Amino acid sequence: MADFPSDIAAMSFEDALAELDRIVRQMEEGKGRLDDAIIAYERGAALKKHCEAKLEEARAKVDRIVLGPDGAVSVEAADIV
Repeated sequence: MADFPSDIAAMSFEDALAELDRIVRQMEEGKGRLDDAIIAYERGAALKKHCEAKLEEARAKVDRIVLGPDGAVSVEAADIV
């Protein structure tokens, strides 16, 4: 997670999603300065990427190893919808 600022990299998925939601709501209100909106947008983009990485990490943990009838080992993707 070296691509993220250290404070974002340390966040849980839930905390990052909550902050992203807060940023989106603030931007939808359209209040504030343009410079602040640009900074918030950049942070929101980093939070989004962090959340996507956390979801991919969770998906990989949910994938399971399956032993086939012939004894072959394979990985079965989790059915995450």
